[in-house]
Amino acid sequence: MGFFSKSIGIDLGTASTQIYKKGSGIVLNEPSVVAVDKFDGKVLAVGAEANEMIGRTPDSIVAIRPIKDGVIADFDITRAMLRSFIIDSAVGGILKPKVFVAVPSGITEVEKRAVEEAAVTAGAKSVTFVEEPMAAAIGAGLSVDDAAGNMIVDIGGGTTEVAVISLGGIVASKSVRIAGDALDSAIINFVKKEHGINIGDRMAEEVKIAIGNAFDTGESKQFALRGRDVSTGLPKQETVTSSEIREAMSENMSQIMEAIRVTLEHTPPELAADVMERGIILSGGSAAISGLCELIKSELDIEAHVAEEPQNCVAIGTGLSISRAARK
Repeated sequence: MGFFSKSIGIDLGTASTQIYKKGSGIVLNEPSVVAVDKFDGKVLAVGAEANEMIGRTPDSIVAIRPIKDGVIADFDITRAMLRSFIIDSAVGGILKPKVFVAVPSGITEVEKRAVEEAAVTAGAKSVTFVEEPMAAAIGAGLSVDDAAGNMIVDIGGGTTEVAVISLGGIVASKSVRIAGDALDSAIINFVKKEHGINIGDRMAEEVKIAIGNAFDTGESKQFALRGRDVSTGLPKQETVTSSEIREAMSENMSQIMEAIRVTLEHTPPELAADVMERGIILSGGSAAISGLCELIKSELDIEAHVAEEPQNCVAIGTGLSISRAARK
């Protein structure tokens, strides 16, 4: 048991990194951002402090998000970020923890090795991988060991993970690199094209959270966007509506619906029937977008429900996987 008491679970996400310690729960939740001096490469800030610098730094400082589409895009920066987070979360004196880390189900062996090397060089004693959809399902409280089909759709920052789980394993799955970041980019492009305003990632996320919706529920909202006029370069404010944001996100939402449909097509009939009866569970930071459950019902004729604490499901499930491993 000593092995597992010195273990931590890490959700190394595109948007944020969370660390779970048994007995303590989530002990760290920080944006996956690092601020670096671009002339000498020195790390100046990590996490929330670095996130505040995005779009507001002088030319000599660059704020980097080293995780892209759920995998490492910058090895050295990821290592520095992980080292800082592991040290910050070293409650109970765990300085060389055994790490359970969540990874997308579609990750390659090369990408896995990059994660493992980054974690070990950042201070981990060893690395065990947990597939994100399994972690999300465990964190959402699904009975993953039952002989019945459970479907989880985890919409994170970089990837959407869709899986049907039964008897403790993934029966059918689909990983697409369309999620929260892609939705933000779609909003940025739409606003630039339709309103002639350049906005940043932070403003796009704000409008997505405030009035974003995936299905027309009859409710109309407005949001005052602030950005820079494309033609003049001067500050500009423009009002956008919830229907416009829905239009901006519609193509990406269609791709997520297609991923769910393809997964169901590859699911054995008995388990697909279980999903029809039990419904689909949504997790991840973008799971709570208004109208998403209604869109799934309209497109697939299956009920959908948002998990409790959807943004924490992967981290909680990764942490709980430590106890599952201890029982085996």
